[in-house]
Amino acid sequence: MKTRIIFFVAAILLASLDLSAPLVRAGDKSTPPPDMVTYYFVLLTPGPKWMAEQTPETEKIQEAHLAKIRKLHDSGKLALAGPFTDNGNWRGLFILKAASVEEAKSLIGTDPAVQAGRLSVEVHPWMTQKGMLP
Repeated sequence: MKTRIIFFVAAILLASLDLSAPLVRAGDKSTPPPDMVTYYFVLLTPGPKWMAEQTPETEKIQEAHLAKIRKLHDSGKLALAGPFTDNGNWRGLFILKAASVEEAKSLIGTDPAVQAGRLSVEVHPWMTQKGMLP
C-alpha cells in the first residue's frame, strides 16, 4: 500500500508539471518561474510519543489538531490537508501557503499534535503551476 501512496503523490506532482517551463535545479533559491508558485509540502509521521491506541488524552490532542487545521484553512494558509488511511508510517499531509520554509515550520510547529510529540513533520518547498490549487 505504501508503494501506491508513493505513486499517487508522484502522479500528483507529475500532473502539476509544465514541461515547457524552465527547470529549477535542486537547492536553487531563486524566484520560481513566472507561471509557477511555491507551496510547502508538510509530511506528518508518527512522533516520539505516537501510540495507535485511542485514549481520552489522544482524542483531546486529535480534536485540537483538527481545530488547528480549521484555523489554518480559515486564515488562508492551508491549500489542502488530509490523513493517509493505510495505517502506514505516513499519517497525513498539509500543503501550506507560506512566504518561506521558516513560516511554514512556524505554522505547523504550533499544531498541538506536533507539540505533544504525537506527530513529527518534514517540510519541503514544492512548486506547482499557478491556479492548480486554491
